[in-house]
Amino acid sequence: MQSLNLLDSHFSDFNAFRVFESTHADNNKRGIALMEQLQTTLELDSIINKFAMEASKYVDFSGLSFKNEEFSTTLRGSRKGNSAHQFDLNVEGEKLGTLFYSLNKPFSVAATKILAQLHQYLAYPLKNALMYKRAMLLAMQDGLTDLGNRRYFDEQLKRAMHQAQRHNTTLGLVVCDLNKFKIINDTFGHTVGDNVLINFAQALRESTRDSDSVFRFGGDEFAVLIEHAGKESLEVIHHRIHHAVSNNAYLDKYQVTCSLGATFLNRADDEKSFFERADQALYRKKMNMPHSLSIV
Repeated sequence: MQSLNLLDSHFSDFNAFRVFESTHADNNKRGIALMEQLQTTLELDSIINKFAMEASKYVDFSGLSFKNEEFSTTLRGSRKGNSAHQFDLNVEGEKLGTLFYSLNKPFSVAATKILAQLHQYLAYPLKNALMYKRAMLLAMQDGLTDLGNRRYFDEQLKRAMHQAQRHNTTLGLVVCDLNKFKIINDTFGHTVGDNVLINFAQALRESTRDSDSVFRFGGDEFAVLIEHAGKESLEVIHHRIHHAVSNNAYLDKYQVTCSLGATFLNRADDEKSFFERADQALYRKKMNMPHSLSIV
């Protein structure tokens, strides 16, 4: 992604204002050209970057970020200024979010007017990008537990393996499932079974770091990707999971327990061999049901 050094932009507010406002026709041409550029991508980061490249021709700012209740992004190369200014972006009565500008000096009236015009061209491409991002998240999310689904796991596994092999860092994989979950479903019904899965997913969230990624494949099968992992960190997560499960009132009510298997990435691995080794560790764990974590 192209970095934008906003601090190196040199212009005067007066000249920029006159360039942008020279004629109504010119204004429309520039606006249409900007919108066309913004509509070449549905990636939120890319749209903010393209917009900042254009806006920096007319107004002086050292940083830019966008935020709403769901998403946020900050322009690469942004620096904190002496002050800040924010603009709410709306489309047909719908608030998309807020743009935050970092400033070395307050915006002039002319600069504020220019940004208001530029924001009109940003709004619809930004709305499309947000809709796309929501759709992609839903496609990667398990509908019951809100964890990542198998499709998302496959993507994140490939990314994490590439990063670990490129930077020579460790990568751990923990796979887990619930013991005798079918009996719970058959005895108490699928509503109880669903609630067990929801509570177990919450136990996994509570037991892992923000940098770890938690997934549900389907049924009662789950996985955790642990980047920069060591044997000690896997043991810690193992104990946290069992502690969270045993201290969850709903899971305790139905005497829910789980089994965990784990492994570390090696240089000869592909996605299949890496996962299968962790799955084999889980199988061995379930055969003898020890309390220790099975790592191969």
